Amino acid sequence: MLLCFISLSNKRIEKPLNKKIPVIWVDSFIGKDFSFKDEWSYPEEVFRNKYGQLSCDSGMCHGTKTMKDANGRILKDSLEAFYKIVDTTHLKHTLKSTARVYEWLDSKFITFKRSNDNSITGESSCSAATHSSLNIQIKNDSILTWVDFKSIRNLGTHQFPLKKGYIKIDKKSFKGGIIKAEFDLTFFNTIDESSPISWRGLIHSKINN
Repeated sequence: MLLCFISLSNKRIEKPLNKKIPVIWVDSFIGKDFSFKDEWSYPEEVFRNKYGQLSCDSGMCHGTKTMKDANGRILKDSLEAFYKIVDTTHLKHTLKSTARVYEWLDSKFITFKRSNDNSITGESSCSAATHSSLNIQIKNDSILTWVDFKSIRNLGTHQFPLKKGYIKIDKKSFKGGIIKAEFDLTFFNTIDESSPISWRGLIHSKINN
């Protein structure tokens, strides 16, 4: 569901972006369905055309315009070259969530990376229809989390800091280099306090070095 807010005020509400919450370590998630980790999607710009071919709009995949006919069919003698340019990788889903945030349709991916200071930082993906991302930083059994919002309308760029919530992480998976987690978070809306911002769901994502 696409959720949008309209702000009636230009006044910016300042909130500190430094509230940390403890990691809640768990041994298992009883009754939680992590089967989404076996689902996948093509990269956002890739689609199957009416001829059954995996294709890509020429504006998104540079160098492919001359490889199609006037109807969008990929020319037979260009198929091999086309798929050397266009990435048709199966991307495993790493996030299943619902959110009440600005300009958000869905996000099926969150990527985590370990930094030199041994902190682990994750950010959910944005897309043509999603312009808010969930950010999670884990260090020393503590979590800093916020939402980044980069509007394509007239609302500007904002960071929404945590108000309250929790993140539970599976200990065994974490030791094996995977963030397997459940979260339920509420954030301060620094644009309009009367419109709550929240994000909840499940994560199953590899920690990259």
